[in-house]
Amino acid sequence: MSLKKINTVLAAAFILFILWFGMEFIVRPETTAPDFGLPSWPSGDGGGFLIVKGIRDVVLALVLGILLLTGHRRALGWALLVEALAAYGDMSTVLAHHGSVATALGVHGLTATAMVVNGLLIMHETRKAEVAAIPARPVPQPA
Repeated sequence: MSLKKINTVLAAAFILFILWFGMEFIVRPETTAPDFGLPSWPSGDGGGFLIVKGIRDVVLALVLGILLLTGHRRALGWALLVEALAAYGDMSTVLAHHGSVATALGVHGLTATAMVVNGLLIMHETRKAEVAAIPARPVPQPA
């Protein structure tokens, strides 16, 4: 299997996972929130922030999906690298609020790191294509 196919499958998996997880936070935040890794349910009107998190995830997935579907692979690589910061931020949030270390590292940290790897692989894949597209300079011929 080629590097491009592997990268495409990984990126598509991230898109579907992030989209699904985001939709779950919008539709059923009370059942999805415990899987996030925080120790307690938000008090007062804090539950609304879970829906905000869901909307953020859906938007992140849509950005990646549009880049994948339109063939903007180098931009997709960059977006994966940048969007991994959201997952690292989720990991940091869980750890800072005394949540599950296993979930913080095993879900959020692992997801973020896998996104970075996928982004770097796509950047590597597109670098080869970018270098090949640069026209060679003509070599002067002796008279």
